[in-house]
Amino acid sequence: MFNAQKPDPSELPSTRRLLKSTGIAAVVASALLALFVLPAEYGVDPTGAGSLLGLTEMGRIKVQLAQEAAADAATDLTAPATPAIEASTAEPAVTPGGQVEAPYAPLSPPATQPAAPSATTAPAPQPAAKMANDESVFTLAPDAGFEIKLIMEKGAQAKFEWFTDGAGVNYDTHADGPGINYHGYGKGTDTARQEGELVAAFEGQHGWFWRNRTDEDVKITLRTSGEYTDIKEYD
Repeated sequence: MFNAQKPDPSELPSTRRLLKSTGIAAVVASALLALFVLPAEYGVDPTGAGSLLGLTEMGRIKVQLAQEAAADAATDLTAPATPAIEASTAEPAVTPGGQVEAPYAPLSPPATQPAAPSATTAPAPQPAAKMANDESVFTLAPDAGFEIKLIMEKGAQAKFEWFTDGAGVNYDTHADGPGINYHGYGKGTDTARQEGELVAAFEGQHGWFWRNRTDEDVKITLRTSGEYTDIKEYD
C-alpha cells in the first residue's frame, strides 16, 4: 500500500504568515470595493477616485434607471389596460344595383350625410380645435426636476421641440387623466435635443418631465404648437 510522504513541518506556512496573507487579501478587496465597485454600481464614491475615473456618474445613472423602472412597474400594475383596435376584415357589400360598397374603416370618420328637410333648427357646428403656440425657457440646477403639461382632448395633436444649452438631461414623456395615473410615450437619458409630434391618447394632461443629473445648471427651451387649450408648469 502506497503511503504519501508527509511534508516537513518547516515547509508549511506558519500561522503568522497565514494571518498576514489573509490581512493583505482583505485590504486589497476593500480597496477594490471602495475604488471601483461602489462608484460604478451604486454611485457611492468614498475616496473620490470614482469621479476622476467617470465611474460615479455611471453608478448614479444605473441607480436612477433602476428606480424609474421600479416606479414604472408599479404604475403599470394600477393603470387600466388600453384595448387594442382591431382592423376591420369585413368583405365589400354588393347593393341591389350592382355597386360595390367599401367596408367601414374604423380609423376614418364617417362621411357627413346631407340633412333632410325639417321644421326644427339644426344644431350649430362645433368650433374647430384651438391652435396654440408657446415657448417655455427654464433652468435646472443639479439633480433638480421640472415638468410641463399640455391640456389636450383625445386625438388632439401638438408639435414640439426642446433642447438644452449643451449638456444632456434625463426626460420622460407621459400623460395622465381621469382614472389614469400614468401613460408613457417615451423616455431617455443624457439627451440634449428632441422634436416630434404628440398625439393625445385620451383627454387629460400630456407633456414632459426633465431631470438634470449633471454637476452644473442646464438651460432648457421648449417650443409647442398645436391643438391644446392650456399649458401648465410644475416644479
